[in-house]
Order: sequence, then C-alpha cells, then structure tokens
Amino acid sequence: MQLYNTLTKKLEEFTPQSPEQVSLYTCGPTVYDYPQIGNWIAYVRWDTLQRVLKENGYKINWVMNITDVGHLVSDADEGEDKLEKGARREGKTAWQIAKFYTEDFEKGLKELNIEQPTHLEPATRHIQAQIDLVKALQEKGYTYAIDDGVYFDTSKVNDYGKLARLNLDSLKEGARVEANPQKRQPSDFALWKFTPEGVKRDMEWDSPWGKGFPGWHIECSAIAMEFLGDTLDIHAGGIDHIPVHHTNEIAQSEAATGKPFAKYWLHGSFLNIDGSKISKSLGNSITLQDIIRQGFSPLDLRMLYLQSHYRTHSNFTLGGLKAAQQRRLGLQAFADLRYQLKDGGSVQAADFDQVRQVVLEELSDDLHTPQALAALSDLQNGADTGLIDPSAAESFVDFLKFLDRVLGLNLLESEDITDEQKRLIKDREQARANRDFASSDKLRDKLENQNLTVRDTPMGSIWQRAS
Repeated sequence: MQLYNTLTKKLEEFTPQSPEQVSLYTCGPTVYDYPQIGNWIAYVRWDTLQRVLKENGYKINWVMNITDVGHLVSDADEGEDKLEKGARREGKTAWQIAKFYTEDFEKGLKELNIEQPTHLEPATRHIQAQIDLVKALQEKGYTYAIDDGVYFDTSKVNDYGKLARLNLDSLKEGARVEANPQKRQPSDFALWKFTPEGVKRDMEWDSPWGKGFPGWHIECSAIAMEFLGDTLDIHAGGIDHIPVHHTNEIAQSEAATGKPFAKYWLHGSFLNIDGSKISKSLGNSITLQDIIRQGFSPLDLRMLYLQSHYRTHSNFTLGGLKAAQQRRLGLQAFADLRYQLKDGGSVQAADFDQVRQVVLEELSDDLHTPQALAALSDLQNGADTGLIDPSAAESFVDFLKFLDRVLGLNLLESEDITDEQKRLIKDREQARANRDFASSDKLRDKLENQNLTVRDTPMGSIWQRAS
C-alpha cells in the first residue's frame, strides 16, 4: 500500500511500526454548530482510508477527537471560544451545545455510513492528560506564561514548521497569526488559556497555572498519545491544518517525547461549492440535513466524495450531486442483479475476481477512489448488456461484500422484490409476447407506482428500483 506523506512530500510505501495493528489519528469536529458538507468530506475520506487498510489485512486502532473546548475563533489563540460563541447564539450553556452537536455528529456518521472510530474522544474528558502534557513541556523548558495563558516557545524547536516548510523569518503577525505584544515569537501558541479576571466561563478547570482551559492544539497531542503511544503510524486531517494546527501538534509532541509524532501525515484538500469557498458569510454553507431535505440519500453525498481524489480540490454543485445519485443508483441496480441471474449470461466468476483486484490496487495506491469507480463502471456496463450467469452467483455476492467493505455504499442492504411484483413482471412479459401492449403498459405503470422500472433484454426482463 502506498500513501502520500505530507512530511516528506512524496509517495511512500506504507509500513506500520507493528504488523499487528495500525495506529491512526484523525482530527474530529469542533462541536459548536452543524457540520457542513465541506467538513463531512474529510470524515468520509478517512473512513475510506481505514477501510482500505483493513482490506489489506491490517487491524486498526482509530482515534478521533471531539473538540468541545478551546478552539478559538482565530488560529492564533485570540478571540472567543467557539463553544462559548455557540452557547451565546442559542441561549444555552457550552456544555449543552457540545452535547447537542456531538450527538448530531454521531448521527451523521451513521447516515454517511462512516464506521465508528475505535475511540471517539471529547477533549473535556481528557483535561488532566492535557495538563500533564503542558507540565512535561514546562519541565523541559519549552513554555512561558504571559497575561492570557501559558505559551509554547517555538524558538526552542530547531525544526519548527517542517511539515508546512514554513519560513519563520518572513512569518508576519496578523496573517495566520495575530499580533500579541507579549508573545516572544509570532509563531508561539497557547497551551493553556487563563479565564479572564472577573469572568465565569461555562468550561474552566483548575490547573497549576490558574483557572482556565486548554488550547486547541494540545488536545490532539494528549489524546493521540494517550491511546496510541508517543509515535503514531498515521495522522490525517485537512490541508488547512498544515500550517498551524498540525505544525503545532508536531512541535509540542516531539518536544515532550523526543520522538517523531507520526510517521505518515495525510491531508485532504478542500470541497468548494459552485467554485467558491464554503463560507457562512457567502450563504453557501450546506449541511447534511439540507441534502436530506432536498430528497437525496446521504449515500449520494458519499458517492460524490468518492468521485474525487482526496488530495485534489473538489467542487459541489446540485447537478453534480444528482449525477452522483444516478451513479449510486446504477451501482445499486448492478447489485440487484444478484436476484436476477440469467442462464447464458456473459459475466462469469473470473470477471469479478479480476475487477476486485483492480479496485483494491487503485485504492491501495494512495486511495485513488475515482480510478476504482472507473474500473467498477466497466464491469457494470458488461453486466448490464451481458447479464450474470448463475454459476457466478457466489462470486458476485462476495464481490459486493468487498465493495461494501471498501466503499461503504451499503449495496447489500437492498432486499429482493416481492413475489407479487415478480408475478406482475411475468404477466407483463406474457402480455408483450401476446402483443397485448395495452395490458403490458398497464402492468408497467403499476410497477412504476411501486418504484420499479422494467427493461427488456433478449434473456428476459430486468427490474430496477427507480430511486
């Protein structure tokens, strides 16, 4: 299996530290509002990653955090905590906001058929681990305190910024970081923020440095190392995490342990909407609930995501989603052919074995989902014209199980049509044979009212679900 490592800027053969289990950490949501479709694409991508790893024989220990405290509205430890902002917006406490949107996120995971991580961990459950990590950094001389918190001194790290290839000499405050006259370097970042004097926060804890709350970056290092050890096999997230969040994770983790934080760093590119960046200010922030309300299945959105490679920018349009829906329904119709095997069908067991190998090879080559779907389309087209011989029945079902494991489209969840519907199809065939087209049309209409369309082939009629 090959993966593109952002740290080395090249495609590398994946070799885990232990052949027994792969340690995988992926950045989770900040639970202050509904995720939009540009957020969900990352979770589908990393779900696909762990699915492909498992298909290659690896066991996975997959950890994802839930940011329910400490993520401020700027990247530079300035401004309001997003959970506090959400609480003010909705007239609730930050704890209520975190609970509601965490439950919504978990519901979305199920709807998009994203497998549950081994550990899905809210930051607020691991405050002591974060305090302990800051203490370890303090003991090693990497921290200093100013009026608003305890900060990490990036000048103490010789290779700070290596993930993003940052040029620290030209780093300007006010760009990705904000001006703070008390910070020693513009790139320094908060490990622990103090509760301002005279303020009572919903979320605050006692610490050796005073009452406050953890910075955003420290939670990922603390949670990842608590469950996965000092060095991870894979750390994954969005490209927007590279210059600040992941750069700071590396700095604090490696300063604390003296070991590499992760062997492989994977980063997914953005999803735009109609060619524009997703932004609430632009009014184009579409949620999963919006997609469902428009009559689409969440799996249509999953298919749309799979059609682009994770390292390329992708674009959402309503037309593109409709096309993805038709592609998914076409794949579902292909899966439903297991109920409609035809003697003399040209698709044989060997065809499934061959395409399965190609699909897995494409997915194992840095998760090339578009090429995997293209190889699958060739088989679909062959089955559509030549149909599937009964001798290939077992191989066909095994192939569909494989597709469900690696693509997560739930192709095997559909059930066979009823005996009554099968009788209607036979009656229609007989009516056509008798050239009684009026009866044939009535039977066709009756089937369409039951969400079934029927296509005639030289080997008999084939039904397909209309949606």
